[in-house]
Amino acid sequence: MKNRILTVTLGLAFLLTGVVSTFGQARKKAMRDMEDYRYELECVGVGAQGTYLIKVWTYSKKPKVAIAQAKKNAIHGVIFKGFPGGGQGCTSQQPFATPADEDKNIDFFEKFFADGGDYMRYVAESSDGSIGAEDRLKVGKEYKIGIVVSVQKDLLRKDLEKAGIIRALDSGF
Repeated sequence: MKNRILTVTLGLAFLLTGVVSTFGQARKKAMRDMEDYRYELECVGVGAQGTYLIKVWTYSKKPKVAIAQAKKNAIHGVIFKGFPGGGQGCTSQQPFATPADEDKNIDFFEKFFADGGDYMRYVAESSDGSIGAEDRLKVGKEYKIGIVVSVQKDLLRKDLEKAGIIRALDSGF
């Protein structure tokens, strides 16, 4: 009887370990998929002085991963892609830096964009965290999730200038 209980207990433990391990591996794979920075930015409106109010459309096979990645994508987009203008007083915004600047400062940006990294200081979600049905789209085997965020562009630019990543606007040519 003791052997049977021990066998069942060990079997359940191995099964549970496999499930937890599989979930962990799936999450790691989903996060690796996000390293490509596949996203779109659109201007939503005028934010407070020194901020951008933008919607970030993030692609992922797992909606929760896309939601977690949205803030990182917003900062990455402001720095390296910029975004087109639109309605509600939006004007198109040029990126702060080029992809060459990212390659040249790879150590800085790996640390900057690490989970919980410095990028978090410049971005805040502008909603209560719930995603509306119109902002959750199924595209093939993936989801396209839209989240509105506020980016502190002036502070971000100033800190990137201080770090020597980009040149100050008043530095001349």
